[in-house]
Amino acid sequence: MAKRYRYEFARTKEAEKGKLAIGVAAASFLLFIAAVITAALLNGKYGYIVGGIAFFAVLLAAYGFVMGLASFYEENRKHKTSIVGSLLNGIILVAWIGLFIYGMN
Repeated sequence: MAKRYRYEFARTKEAEKGKLAIGVAAASFLLFIAAVITAALLNGKYGYIVGGIAFFAVLLAAYGFVMGLASFYEENRKHKTSIVGSLLNGIILVAWIGLFIYGMN
């Protein structure tokens, strides 16, 4: 009778920086909502407060995009969260930049 080989695959976890990227994307989106609500409540006055919230959200989205890309270098990890985090932060970053350009016109 032939010897049977048993193979076992290592269980891999999600990339830590990918999880961070998704959290940062959520925080940036929540800051977008906070900026819109603040602008509506203040009737367009105190634009520097809304601008500060928006600028911080842009920085968060850029940081999340970089962390999402950096998470692909983690070995022996799943990269579903890395893909989702990178895409979400990239979309949010492009939306913010588009909103700023639209506001300048």
